[in-house]
Amino acid sequence: MEFINKYKSLNFNERCKQLSIQYVIIHYTAMRTDVDAINYMCNKKNQVSSHFLINRIGKIFNLVNVKYRAWHAGKSYWKKERDINSNSIGIEIDNSGYHLDFEDYNSLQFKAIAKLLKYLKKKYQIKSQNILAHSDISPYRKIDPGEKFPWNQLFSKKIVIMPKIPAKKLSEKINQHLNNLSLRSVEKKTLYMLEIIGYDVKQAKVGKKKFKTLIKAYQMHFRKSMVNGYLDNNTYEIIKGHFNQSLTV
Repeated sequence: MEFINKYKSLNFNERCKQLSIQYVIIHYTAMRTDVDAINYMCNKKNQVSSHFLINRIGKIFNLVNVKYRAWHAGKSYWKKERDINSNSIGIEIDNSGYHLDFEDYNSLQFKAIAKLLKYLKKKYQIKSQNILAHSDISPYRKIDPGEKFPWNQLFSKKIVIMPKIPAKKLSEKINQHLNNLSLRSVEKKTLYMLEIIGYDVKQAKVGKKKFKTLIKAYQMHFRKSMVNGYLDNNTYEIIKGHFNQSLTV
């Protein structure tokens, strides 16, 4: 697969030798133009980079060689690992983001995203469930790539996973499993399941505001029809389906 190699960031170092590449992390640039984003990530003083950037016309820029540890994840966590930069590949999508004028990801970007993800999955043996949002690995401080990111379209092409509400019998079986663990409240059951899925639930255990932030991060990726941080029954059932999927993969 060919990339544009015109620009190179110096913001990288060696990956931790004990960690292999397992994840792809999706971000948005939160800047007006791709030029602004490239210049920012190629400026040494900013200490930020990603392996790839996809602009608004679907061009793919390779800013950091994948063999190196780009600095895109920041303070993050997934499945008990905190050095996500060492075991992931970072992709920035050219989009102004929430704090400017958050626009839809266009068809050219989608084609490029799908093509790049297929390539990375095959080359590095990355599992579909390991393609994550920045807001998944940093739910209390990041909101990108936001609910407009085309997760459902990528799922239709079998590139990512999208958990479903489990059938009644399976749902009851999961409930029994959670009850056997003496998890009485819906909130405790939810946090237990989200932790198994991979999320950092520590902050959400001690405050309702953080709990709502965590649920909203989950909804932005897996229940885009309702992104408000409230744990309604459908969100809870989707989490149960996701939890079951995590146990069986």
